[in-house]
Amino acid sequence: MKSHEVAELFDQAVQRLRGVVESGDSDDGSDLLRRAADSGAEAVGLAVGKLSDPDRVVRAAACDLLGATSSRHMDLREEVATALIRLAAYESDPEVHWSIARALGDTFDARALPTLVALAGSPDSDVRFQVAVAVPAVLDDPPVAAGEAVLIELCTDSDPQVREWATFGLGFVSTADGGAVRQALWDRTQDTHPEVRAEGARGLARRRDPRALPLVRDLLAQDEVHPLTFRAAAYLGDPSLLPLLDGFGPGVDAVAEALRECDPLLRARRDESAWLLLHAVHRRRPDLEVAVFGERCDLGLYLDVTDGADLSGHWWVDGLLRRAENDPERAADLVIADVTSA
Repeated sequence: MKSHEVAELFDQAVQRLRGVVESGDSDDGSDLLRRAADSGAEAVGLAVGKLSDPDRVVRAAACDLLGATSSRHMDLREEVATALIRLAAYESDPEVHWSIARALGDTFDARALPTLVALAGSPDSDVRFQVAVAVPAVLDDPPVAAGEAVLIELCTDSDPQVREWATFGLGFVSTADGGAVRQALWDRTQDTHPEVRAEGARGLARRRDPRALPLVRDLLAQDEVHPLTFRAAAYLGDPSLLPLLDGFGPGVDAVAEALRECDPLLRARRDESAWLLLHAVHRRRPDLEVAVFGERCDLGLYLDVTDGADLSGHWWVDGLLRRAENDPERAADLVIADVTSA
């Protein structure tokens, strides 16, 4: 795409965004910016040049273009994050703050965290919402204390949407753990907003906190059960939940998952199949290093295969066995084929 075409798309997007800012229109020109973002470095160059424009709508659109470009071009993320962080140091307009926060999330750059922490103090709830969405994307694993702290703070926000996304980020996206994290999630299980309560329960169960079991048991006994409650039950994997789960249709994926994780016999079969799979891969390729393991805050088992140099692969065991119609030998053939063709 030529530079004048990128500029034309940007100008059209600015006019649409102006309608959103000034008249409450719904079309913000995102589709035009996505097309412009395909040009990569050309789009970044144009957007960076617009960040000093006196018109706040132009600056906001420039941030939006940087975010769209970053989501499409990983090699440009560092440059984009640097430009956005520099802008945030002196920018004062909430509309631009909103766009900065959203774009920084698209960079997945840990350097963005201090800027997002500062924006979390905005009096504008829309800005705080974008911060709640963006912070988990820039956290390392394990997350740094400042990232945990800002999500914990936003979990108590006056706006329920901010609380929901902060609780989602803290409880599900992040692997943060500890007394303060668990207390924040527990507090949200008492929230007045049902979506926030569901996120709090899932996050607490994901950390296998003992307070989650009676909570999930009570939630499963309600007339209306939130879909996230089934995932919470799956994380707990407690057989005492089976009588309650049996009352729901097993054809629903979330219910089937919870039944599988809470049933000791089904878990044992899955574990045995994973063990047979590991041995089958090793028989075929004894030169490869093969490992089966579980993630601390995740469900199921994973298979890793590597030769320590060029070949490597990573699979979710349940998904792999499903591809192989629950035959570990056939699954091993799929693993070898995947590794050698990569």
